Amino acid sequence: MSVDVLSLPRVELEQRTFITKVYGWMSLALIVTAFTSLVVVSNPQLLTAIVGNKLIFFGLIIGELALVGSLAGWVTRMSASTATAVFLAYSVLNGLTLSVIFLLFTAESLATTFFITAGTFGAMSVYGYTTQQDLTTVGNLCFMGLIGVILASIANWFFDNSSVYWITTYVGILVFVGLTAYDTQKIKQMNVIGNEGSEEDRKEAIMGALTLYLDFINLFLLLLRLFGRRRD
Repeated sequence: MSVDVLSLPRVELEQRTFITKVYGWMSLALIVTAFTSLVVVSNPQLLTAIVGNKLIFFGLIIGELALVGSLAGWVTRMSASTATAVFLAYSVLNGLTLSVIFLLFTAESLATTFFITAGTFGAMSVYGYTTQQDLTTVGNLCFMGLIGVILASIANWFFDNSSVYWITTYVGILVFVGLTAYDTQKIKQMNVIGNEGSEEDRKEAIMGALTLYLDFINLFLLLLRLFGRRRD
């Protein structure tokens, strides 16, 4: 049975409209990232320049961090158009650096992992949006877990311990599964009712999209450790 939107309370209607914008921007960013990676992979010269030159590769990573930091720290001072441009520029840079996975893993395993990620992400997003339970405690625990995963991963760069690698993989997956639900609930609640169509509304949607985009990408990369099949 279809829902008559005119019968929905104003708050619920605006929340639905807002969350649709958030997922629209997130989906667009994912498409931009995937398209950029495919363009790089299909261009041997560009691929060699990125993968074969550590200065360029790490420069791109620093650029990504700078864009995310600027968006998170100064979004209130930006116009909605600038925030959108920064977000899309970040998705392009992420596509450049993620192009390396197309060299390491088979196309079939990448596709399989993507659909597993999409299904898991979608289920947790629906839960986060519909549940009446306050997920703040879950979010706090996941954030602490994320800090632990980051620190352990940095340490493991030096020690190269396979046990630590797999522990951080499984814990990381649980962390981002939990964060997906928590962030969805938080984004739903952060929408300011009554400012639909305003500059602030669009910037809120961009920030929400960035948060969920990062959850999706990180979950995908962690699941790729489990389901990705390396090329011979």
